Amino acid sequence: MPNDQISIAPIMGDSAQRVVDRVAKLDDLSRRFVKVASQGSAANPALNVPNPELFQKAALAYWSKAMHDPIDAVAQQIGFWSATANNMFEAQSLFGVESEETSGKDRRFANPLWDSNTFFHLIKEQYLLNASTLQNVVENADDMEPKDRQRLAYFVEQIVNLMAPNNFIGANPDAFFAALESEGDSLISGLANLVQDLEANDGDLVVRLADETAFSVGENIATTPGEVVYRNRIMELIQYHPTTETAHETPIVLFPPWINKFYILDLKEKNSLIKWITDQGYTLFVVSWFNPSEEDADVGLEQYIEDGYLTAIQQAKTICDVPQINAVGYCIAGTTLSLTLSLLKQRGDTSVKSATFFTTLTDFSEQGEFTPFLQDDFIDNIEDEVAERGVLSSHIMGRTFSFLRSNDLVYGPAIRNYYLGETPPAFDLLYWNGDGTNLPAKMVHQYLRKICQKNEFAENGIDLLGHTLRLEEVDIPLMSIACEADHIACWRDCYRGVQKMGSKNKSFIVSQSGHIAGIVNPPSKKKYGHYTNRDLKKEPTDWLEVAKFAEGSWWPTWEKWLRKRSGAMVEARHPAESLAKAPGTYVSKK
Repeated sequence: MPNDQISIAPIMGDSAQRVVDRVAKLDDLSRRFVKVASQGSAANPALNVPNPELFQKAALAYWSKAMHDPIDAVAQQIGFWSATANNMFEAQSLFGVESEETSGKDRRFANPLWDSNTFFHLIKEQYLLNASTLQNVVENADDMEPKDRQRLAYFVEQIVNLMAPNNFIGANPDAFFAALESEGDSLISGLANLVQDLEANDGDLVVRLADETAFSVGENIATTPGEVVYRNRIMELIQYHPTTETAHETPIVLFPPWINKFYILDLKEKNSLIKWITDQGYTLFVVSWFNPSEEDADVGLEQYIEDGYLTAIQQAKTICDVPQINAVGYCIAGTTLSLTLSLLKQRGDTSVKSATFFTTLTDFSEQGEFTPFLQDDFIDNIEDEVAERGVLSSHIMGRTFSFLRSNDLVYGPAIRNYYLGETPPAFDLLYWNGDGTNLPAKMVHQYLRKICQKNEFAENGIDLLGHTLRLEEVDIPLMSIACEADHIACWRDCYRGVQKMGSKNKSFIVSQSGHIAGIVNPPSKKKYGHYTNRDLKKEPTDWLEVAKFAEGSWWPTWEKWLRKRSGAMVEARHPAESLAKAPGTYVSKK
């Protein structure tokens, strides 16, 4: 039956007991909602919006342009009202007309009613007109500094996304007809989902992206066999069991980012990079970082380097009785691996034979999509937050990343969970995405101020551990893998950082897809290809234009490169002792 012909008669025919049950459930959910909503901690508004001066600058820029070019300003107004009138006439012409046409590729307006129904069509078209008008105003704000205009564009985009009509239950045809078809059960289920999310986060609203009951770390994800062979305050070191009779002499020590848990590289057997590496005949060690609490406010990059990197490298060398290891760093862990390599260079320590970087930024002269958050107003407020709490909570970090893709990671899931009453999908990657970690106060300050904002490592050097560490001192053989659609670590910026490294033996790969899918891209899927080009003297765009494209995963390309730097084959090494079974204990701390 078409949506616009759905009858509400079944609701009237409900049994008396069913009505009573629904009322009782609504009453219970309402009481729980009121109780949990009163428990929520007041969010720090300073972490959500920029300094008001940004909007004042925008208003002055618009007013200045209007004064200098009034004809253009009047033309913009006439165009806006003309388009508004056209929307109204077009909506009236749809009265009584059925249409299956949908609104292009915008998934928010996939329901045919957005095009065929007078009401829905009008609010959709007027919303799109308002959005484009705001975006054009920002784009033409010539009197603003480029960085301010970029920041303004981001916050205007957030307003535009928030005000989309499908985000309001009364203007969402999917929600309206789901309620009719389910006789109201979808709304009750949605309220139950909302209450559960609030209760799970002490009154703060964190939209669930995945069904958390579907996964258990160590049981159906992060299941590659291994042993925790070392533990200190900062990390657990996991050595994985071999799956081959022989292995390369030089082991691998892999450092995942500490913003999230390490098991993104070991979700399931079929897409586990950890499992794949062991299957290729390598002895693999992986660091599982601790999840800081307020007592760890004093932990800085020094501790991550000394107690994390240097200790893990030494432990792997001792266990395998070798003079060198091959190191891998992912995202922020790749940035810190670069710092460590500069330190080792200055100390005359040759423990690392080669380095591999996954989506790693080392030159922050261009800040990409994080520009709005790397200015003084935001960093000042973040520093106030961590000074009070000792950590930057995983909730704040997760929210920041989510709003970079708010329609996909905030509003879309909220509509499905709360308006349609759907259970979040059993999706391992989204489960991992919600399993974040806190960041210690000192490290947050060092990373945001010194590395990101001031770009000290890539420019004049950053002072750590009694040394001034410099990017050009990274001079061992290296390979960097960046991702074409990465919105966190833009591949062009990763490329520029590699260009500044001092190594005479550099390789660079651009994988298709984004920050996670471009890395977690097993050969068996044959999904995303990759680009290679040995000439790293070109500008990024020129590099890509003449790069060679290869179908399928970059994993085998990397392994072929790594194999040449991993020594002869020796008898496979089994962990000699165990403090705990993989994935260890630190990974479970919420």
